Amino acid sequence: MNLTDLHRHLDGSIRLSTLTEFAHALGKQVPADLRFFPGMGLNAALSRFAFTLSTLQTPEAVERVASEISEDAIAEGITTLEIRFAPQLHQGATIDTIVDAALSGIGDHARLNLCGLYGEPPDLLMHLVEIASTRPRVVGLDLAGGPAPGHRWGLTDYNKAFTAAKQAGLGRTVHAGEGRPASEIRAAIEHLHAQRIGHGLSVLDDPSVADLVREKKVTLEACPTSNWHVGAIERIVDHPIAKWIDAGLLVCVNTDNTLLSDTSLPQEIQHVSQIPGITARHMGALQKMAKAAQFSGR
Repeated sequence: MNLTDLHRHLDGSIRLSTLTEFAHALGKQVPADLRFFPGMGLNAALSRFAFTLSTLQTPEAVERVASEISEDAIAEGITTLEIRFAPQLHQGATIDTIVDAALSGIGDHARLNLCGLYGEPPDLLMHLVEIASTRPRVVGLDLAGGPAPGHRWGLTDYNKAFTAAKQAGLGRTVHAGEGRPASEIRAAIEHLHAQRIGHGLSVLDDPSVADLVREKKVTLEACPTSNWHVGAIERIVDHPIAKWIDAGLLVCVNTDNTLLSDTSLPQEIQHVSQIPGITARHMGALQKMAKAAQFSGR
């Protein structure tokens, strides 16, 4: 198989055996309720990363996990892989050192996207752009997590960083429209120059947003199991991916977090194949659209 996964988080895709080993070395036990479950809500899902991150604070741990994610992807038949993570959350070394550790781990098997998080200072995202600009295998900038009422900075405050990313030839992807209004997707495209949208479930709620996504040839990064777990859809078969394709939107299928959602790309593809309205033509188009949407190195 020649599969493509463009949306896989490092800190949510660690092997359980490795996580257990890291946890024991720190005198911790892996929580029995670590994995996502249907309808848990986005905030509860995001809280699960606190534990995985607590075991991934050193460059050595980051390098090993990046390597193992790449190995796992190869075993799944994935030949095009983008791994994303927020290096600023791994505080056992400088951001530069953490990024280089991840790059060492992936070798030639994958590419990296660096994540800023909703609510973080815009200057931090500018720093991520500066780091990415000197490392050809870092191919993109992402805005991950989700907005919260107490945040000082919102999506549009990251315009300067994403504009700098565009000028540097970096790809731009934004988590938007996952249980939130379609207007967020519009803002991501118009203010952050997004070429891809993570999740984007509300895109068809506003025909003008769907028109913009189509016009700009923005690719929607579908993560069906993850969307089900956070309660953005009631069942995987309710995912609107067939409607997206029929509406002329570009789409790719992804895992999001292989550990936390207990999934793989072949499993996600199998789930998608069973969604009402999905045809063999759709399935043939999905991986072609994914391959075309990859961010290319400089």
